[in-house]
Amino acid sequence: MTLPMEMETQRQFQVDLGNLMAFNPHHSFPPQPSSRDELVAECLQKGTELVQAIADRLFNLPSTEDVDGPLVKLPSPTTRLPREKHLPKPKPPTKWELFAQKKGIKNRKKDKIAYDEQTGSWKRTYGYDHANDEDNVPIIEAKMTDEPGEDPFAKRRENKKKKIEKQEKNQLKNLKQAAKVGGLPSHVQLAATTLPITGSQAATKKVNKDELGNVAGLAATATASGGKFDKKLPGEKPPKHEGKYRKFLPVAEGTGIGSQEKEQTQRVLNKLISENSHEILNVNKAITMYNVKKEKKRSNLKGKASPTPSKLKPQNKSLKKSSKKGSFSKGKAKGN
Repeated sequence: MTLPMEMETQRQFQVDLGNLMAFNPHHSFPPQPSSRDELVAECLQKGTELVQAIADRLFNLPSTEDVDGPLVKLPSPTTRLPREKHLPKPKPPTKWELFAQKKGIKNRKKDKIAYDEQTGSWKRTYGYDHANDEDNVPIIEAKMTDEPGEDPFAKRRENKKKKIEKQEKNQLKNLKQAAKVGGLPSHVQLAATTLPITGSQAATKKVNKDELGNVAGLAATATASGGKFDKKLPGEKPPKHEGKYRKFLPVAEGTGIGSQEKEQTQRVLNKLISENSHEILNVNKAITMYNVKKEKKRSNLKGKASPTPSKLKPQNKSLKKSSKKGSFSKGKAKGN
């Protein structure tokens, strides 16, 4: 009994397989649902029925077997859905496309690899280290039309430069033509106001007297001397400068302002030494190093004064250690 009921409800649905869409035109929600949970449950139930109706129609279509499963060709959609943006206008053909269409020239796919006659190997047609590169030719054969004393390599570079300039000029012409029709590409349409292809730049703003004075003041003070040694035009007023000028101490030392730099540096050094003297100088370490150097100097003098060589001297390590320890202790006692 349930199967005929389901088939009957599915017949009420309008299914558009082209858009994979289904809806029930006869369904209506109650004006005041009892609770939100009941409304959500009813929406889920009706959505499940609609999806089931789409699946049943899809499995009734003729299919072809594939590794991933059966494939179905969808029919053309029957429901017209609204479009967010307008249809793009067709781009007008370029000058070369019109010429090729008139002469019956068809584009053919070029090979990616070409034979290089210089090296006798196959290389890429375009890009880095491509085949038959004119810049890598060491010798150019002279022609009857060549003028004597003319550099063929310089002429070839000049021709290449002119060719690139002509290509860029033609590209701008094509973009201008497309801008008139409104068929510019989207990435160019965004910057159409700033490109020199549309001729629709913003109108020049009228500059008032104050702005002209500000610009003239900036230009006058844009030199190394701040416009101090520049020649003034007849009727030119001194530039307005709001705020204080920065003052720098002179580099050369002298009796007047030059002595200020010395005093300022001395003041900074005194402040640093007075605040951080305990970090800069370790008094105990300095006393220890002084005592060690003094003891080494004394031992060197004793070794030079003795007539016997150092190898024949009796080596009493214990006495030496004790003497050194005594000397260190004496030195520390004196320092303390």
